Amino acid sequence: MKYYLGLVWEYFLNYAKTRLTYRADFWVEVISDLLFQATNLIFIFVVFAHTDTLGGFTEAEVVFVYGYFMIPYGLYSCFVNLWNFGDRYIVKGEMDRILTRPAHNLFQIFLENLDPPSLIGSLIGVIIMIWSGGQLGIELLWWHIPALIVMVLGSTLIYTGIYTILTSISFYSDSPTGIIPLMYNIQTYGRYPITIYNRIIQILLTWILPFAFVGIYPAALFLDRPEMIRMAWITPVMGIVFFTLGLLFWNGGIKRYRGAGS
Repeated sequence: MKYYLGLVWEYFLNYAKTRLTYRADFWVEVISDLLFQATNLIFIFVVFAHTDTLGGFTEAEVVFVYGYFMIPYGLYSCFVNLWNFGDRYIVKGEMDRILTRPAHNLFQIFLENLDPPSLIGSLIGVIIMIWSGGQLGIELLWWHIPALIVMVLGSTLIYTGIYTILTSISFYSDSPTGIIPLMYNIQTYGRYPITIYNRIIQILLTWILPFAFVGIYPAALFLDRPEMIRMAWITPVMGIVFFTLGLLFWNGGIKRYRGAGS
């Protein structure tokens, strides 16, 4: 564990040295990400300009859910960035380099694609939750912070597991990249009340592609929505299950890998 924590620190330092060389690029990335998040918030406000509730949730509750959604997504984007895996590591052959090193190959790939500016999105998510929670009159209880940590870790593991499974397809197919943008669009459904979707989509977002557990379900725990509290506590379980599946798919793909020249 000490060895891997040391690697994380070293990669963070290397990232900082690189970004300090090109500071303007760093701030452009941060600002563009904030503008993107602001656009999503504006969309929510536009929707509620035409309705009082959405699937039984008020405007402040939907904003609260969106704030929660930003926290695990920011953590995932920072520590588990697999967007260009196929092109960089399979097509260009960098996977060969990864496999010659002692640290676990998947962990190395995570470290090589660190994106610390994404953590600013998580911080904004916390601020949005505090602001909307104040609008809703939610009082901070002793169990809220420990529960939030557990829920966020579970949601982040769900992201990691799903995208690791999809990335593993690169070991079996030459053109898997078309699936990941589609999944990126599907994940946004988790930040809205699941009650607005039909039964089939609800099942899909709960048990097959469980993006409801990265937004609406865990957030409902703090909103004290009795109809969803039981599902909220399943979040860490789903995180462990999908993270385990992701590792199994990944390890299976690694066994099939024969090198860039094969």
